[in-house]
Amino acid sequence: MAKVLTINSGSSSLKFKLYEMPEEKEICSGNCEKIGLPSGLFTIKYDGKKEVSEPVFPDHKVAAQKVVDILLEKGIIKSYDEIMAAGHRIVQGGKYFSESAMFDKDTENKIESLIPLAPLHNAAHLTCFRAFKQVLPNCPMIAVFDTAYHQTMAPEDYTFGIPYELSEKYDIRRYGAHGTSHNYLALEGEKYLKDTKGKRIISCHIGSGASITAINNGKCVATSMGLTPLGGILMGTRTGDMDPSVFNYVCKVTGKSAEEVYQMFNKESGFKGMSTVGPDSRDVLAAVEAGNKHAILANNLFNRRIADFIGQYFVRLGGADLIIFSAGIGENEPRTRRDVCKLLKDALGVEIDEELNSTIHGKECLISTPNSKIKVAVIPTNEEVMIARDAYRMCKDL
Repeated sequence: MAKVLTINSGSSSLKFKLYEMPEEKEICSGNCEKIGLPSGLFTIKYDGKKEVSEPVFPDHKVAAQKVVDILLEKGIIKSYDEIMAAGHRIVQGGKYFSESAMFDKDTENKIESLIPLAPLHNAAHLTCFRAFKQVLPNCPMIAVFDTAYHQTMAPEDYTFGIPYELSEKYDIRRYGAHGTSHNYLALEGEKYLKDTKGKRIISCHIGSGASITAINNGKCVATSMGLTPLGGILMGTRTGDMDPSVFNYVCKVTGKSAEEVYQMFNKESGFKGMSTVGPDSRDVLAAVEAGNKHAILANNLFNRRIADFIGQYFVRLGGADLIIFSAGIGENEPRTRRDVCKLLKDALGVEIDEELNSTIHGKECLISTPNSKIKVAVIPTNEEVMIARDAYRMCKDL
């Protein structure tokens, strides 16, 4: 048995889990929040308990030290040497990584070179990696990339219709995101396809950030997000796909710079901009129930775009055997699942048990009826266990 630590860092947060491997038993989990702010928040869950405190985290190194110290303090580990490996979630791996990689200088440099494609994420990941490397200098570190799973796409699925020299010189292409989640969902989804000839899966990772992926026999063939996470379906604060000329037109009519409009499309659009309510789907759906016309439009567009991508990927795969709903909205919002499946019913023969669907919140369940031409399942995602698997696999013989 070995203990593997998984790290999912943001610009001001650090989520962690400790696993017993290869059993994949979760020993504890926690979160350091408000890093770099005057007051912090620390949560740890272990042995059926949840403890919350308010330490100050001036930087990620202090947060990393807090994590390993609390493991010792609570007797979860007896020494730092018990941590066999640490796996770090990295959002953007570019063209360089089609699988997880040991953190060495070359890996570190390549992740740094990709910061322009994920400025908030990759920079924070590197900051956190360096912090843990100082705190656990003898512990192997593994980089697990959100984009790696999508590297199996064919050129016609990842290339944009721009002058080819731009694509080639600047590595402009569709990279996608949430790949670790989609990979997990593909593996878990196969249990529903034992009596099915094909393994054509459309996985819907639907949260504040959302992406949809077409999977054939375990391999990604297409995904909705693009060069950055801005592409694809409407999201909490992001526009999703649209006519590129909208960007230039908004710059002209508002007098805003390209950077200002880009930030608007990333942080002030989607549910937040359209609904006038805010980015949280729960608030938007409450406003829908209250008759707010802006919220109704935003929600209808959200559902429509999910259905559009499922239809597109049905064609891309030559059919579909399973549709999976996952992540915050996909796992917990029966109304979204119901409305999307209604949009698919006439064209694709999708039918769900609406009474059963209404009871499913955050747990796995097959919600399609026996008459449905495509099976539909809710599967809670688990990116951390995928990170732990790769870290254990790569370090168990070191």
